[in-house]
Amino acid sequence: MVTKQVGVLEGLSEKIFLDRYAWKNANSNDTKVGDVVLVLTKDDPKFPAKEVGEVIARSGGEVSVRLRSGDIVQSSVEKLTLTVEKTPGEMWDRLAQAISSVEETAESQKLWQERFRYALDDWKLVPGGRIAAGAGASEELTLFNCYVIPSPHDSRGGIMKTLSEMTEIMARGGGVGINLSSLRPRRAIVAGVNGSSSGSVSWGGLFSYTTGLIEQGGSRRGALMLMINDWHPDLLDFITVKQTMGQVTNANLSVCVSNDFMRAVKEDLDWELVFPDTKDPEYDELWDGDLEKWRQRGGKVIPYKSVSAREVWHTIIECAWKSAEPGVVFMEYYNQMSNSWYFNPIICTNPCGEQGLPAWGVCNLSAINLSKFYDEANHDVDWDELSKVTKWSVRFLDNVIDATPYHFEENERNQKRERRVGLGTMGLAELMIKLGVRYGSAESLEFLDKLYGFIARESYLASTEIAAEKGSFPAFEADKYEQSGFMRNMIDAFPEVGEAVRKRGIRNVTVITQAPTGSTGTMVGTSTGIEPYFAFEYYRQSRLGYDKQLVPIAQSWKDANPGQELPDYYVTAMSLSAEDHIRVQAVIQRWVDSSISKTANCPNDFTVEETKRLYELAFELGCKGVTIYRDGSRDVQVLSTDKAEDTTAETTDDKTVEAGKTDATGESAETEIAPVLQASAVKAAEQVVDKAYKNRPQVLRGATYKINTPFGMAYITINDLNGSPGEIFLNVGKAGSDVFAMAEALGRVCSLFLRYGDHGNKVKLLIKHLKGIGGSGAIGFGVNRVESIADAVAKALENHLSLDDPLEVSGSASSQPDDPALAHGETAKNGGGTEAAPYEDASSSLAGAANITSRDLCPSCGSASLINVEGCRTCSNCGYSRCS
Repeated sequence: MVTKQVGVLEGLSEKIFLDRYAWKNANSNDTKVGDVVLVLTKDDPKFPAKEVGEVIARSGGEVSVRLRSGDIVQSSVEKLTLTVEKTPGEMWDRLAQAISSVEETAESQKLWQERFRYALDDWKLVPGGRIAAGAGASEELTLFNCYVIPSPHDSRGGIMKTLSEMTEIMARGGGVGINLSSLRPRRAIVAGVNGSSSGSVSWGGLFSYTTGLIEQGGSRRGALMLMINDWHPDLLDFITVKQTMGQVTNANLSVCVSNDFMRAVKEDLDWELVFPDTKDPEYDELWDGDLEKWRQRGGKVIPYKSVSAREVWHTIIECAWKSAEPGVVFMEYYNQMSNSWYFNPIICTNPCGEQGLPAWGVCNLSAINLSKFYDEANHDVDWDELSKVTKWSVRFLDNVIDATPYHFEENERNQKRERRVGLGTMGLAELMIKLGVRYGSAESLEFLDKLYGFIARESYLASTEIAAEKGSFPAFEADKYEQSGFMRNMIDAFPEVGEAVRKRGIRNVTVITQAPTGSTGTMVGTSTGIEPYFAFEYYRQSRLGYDKQLVPIAQSWKDANPGQELPDYYVTAMSLSAEDHIRVQAVIQRWVDSSISKTANCPNDFTVEETKRLYELAFELGCKGVTIYRDGSRDVQVLSTDKAEDTTAETTDDKTVEAGKTDATGESAETEIAPVLQASAVKAAEQVVDKAYKNRPQVLRGATYKINTPFGMAYITINDLNGSPGEIFLNVGKAGSDVFAMAEALGRVCSLFLRYGDHGNKVKLLIKHLKGIGGSGAIGFGVNRVESIADAVAKALENHLSLDDPLEVSGSASSQPDDPALAHGETAKNGGGTEAAPYEDASSSLAGAANITSRDLCPSCGSASLINVEGCRTCSNCGYSRCS
């Protein structure tokens, strides 16, 4: 078999290859003249930079390096990365030899070494990062990308054991997923120490903190996914924990949602938060976080509190809208679809969410580069070549199970019992552009169904062929295996797969996973995972430096067609609707037995209500999970369309965001990537701001609206400028309180926004951004519900815009209300003489809020729960107290 020697890399691609995947020489002191090295050119812990160059001189520990740009830099050998491999071809040779070495005979080893080398050549098959870095290069590094370890035993010793296991895995290059639901809730009694528990979320903070200390495999910070089940009493604390800076900063968060919870949301039912009775004599021995199993054995369950399912759902949606977290995994549905449903339940996902795993389960990942399977002669997919490479790739991943070192006996026992693999794809967007199919269109959904159905069929037939030769996975039971939701769908579509499974068995419990492939896809120079391109020209900040990227397929078209717009099938992540993203995910999910790393990118003005509809659409369409990213909802992004290298901002603490994409790259959530702040837009605004400001006339007319809020009664004065709201004044709480100060600041900022530039739809835009912002409580129900002071401002503006003639209302309001009555709770009137808003009589969803005229912010927990009680300022939420 002839394999062509291709794969020359340039620019960022070469840097990624040498930094992450090429076989390293551990002793940089071996550097000699002529060596190609990666040199640290900017030694900054937050914003480093590395460049590729050739050593042209050495004197002792100092070297001169000519960079690819032609510049010459001086460096010490300690700042060099010296590799054994200089080209992808050398890496492919190493991988083909290492992964084929587990075949039983020399003849079989030779055959599969040739076939694996063919699949790897020209990046047709791109191995997962741990395989690329470790296979044949180290007997210590795991070849598995990510792990899920058992939920911690609910004891100090159990928690420390989990911490130790997590640390060991991360130090060897793997990411970790942990479900915290086994840990007793906050304030639960701990009889052994005559005290109370700090709760599952606080222990999650410990795991998160430790993750931030670890460099994976000597080059990357650890990657962690934390999850909690929807029945746990700490659920709301978990959902909102990232709204408080510094608590859980180095982990991705997702909520495991059940079918019953979604039904309760739909039917507006109450939802019970419960936990096992920790006094049960078998609690310490048998409780492992599986509530259903606990109930089935007759274990007692203690109800903690009843909450509105819709309130909880709204909180999840609102937090995701604000900062892309938490994600949601429809875990009950996931297990119904899972091929391991009958012997190994899925309890958590890996850090990027594409691989749901049982306790001690692992991710074993590689991706087919679909951009290499375009048949130009027939303007179609090269189906025969795709079939061949797909089948050989399944064999490649199955061999990885026997080639990797195991550092925990439990991992080896579990993986060899189920032989879970995850073959995915990259280059989908590039292939679709070559075919002229617009990503997200109705045509594309038909194409994707055909393409991924084909890959699934070929993968499963390949696994049955391996089973006929080597045996099925040990836990295989044909009747039960075929009863999974996924297999029922597969057999309905492809009866020949069912026949093959019954006749030959199957080698792997699952075969397919769609990982993000962020770094490997960027190295190869194609689109990552199943995502569209982020942009056709963008900037990327990472530990390798700050790099401008041009998408080759788009740039080639532009060069060939100067001055013309790209065709409509050249789409980017932000040019698609959020629904397009979800529909693409859903149609591919049909053919993925594990899960998918996919982000629904949304514009900045995407509302909370639109986010809610999107999450519910994902559930209805059969997605196993959903993550959105609203553009600009975080201060930091890995990818940006603006050239705005930042040298002052802090490194991102949360999951790495590629304009919202969870970017674990299929290589354990590489969260070390530093931020790119979109500062150029701010600078541009500063240049025109003075010209755009509209000076305030001496007299303005408007109206004052009285609206009850979780902080007390708010008096919101809206004055009109040239027929449209031009300034807002807020009077909330007692003078001198934090709430009073923050309300005044909000009014000033809103006024500033309204008085710069042309009005246009500014008022509606302001309403859209403020509406639905929530805090620790809410007032009222339905249309009368007020989430916060900001939400009250949005409602007042809506009410103001609904008046027939806003300039004819009461002529009071040229400044904050001077009428003493307004400060003592008397009703403000609108122009018609009726009460300004219906919100003041709405019942409170906070206990006792109707009898409290004002609340302030607690300096301890941050909730709006600080009230004056017997001369002391006391928090009704956390118990904080400060007496005067």
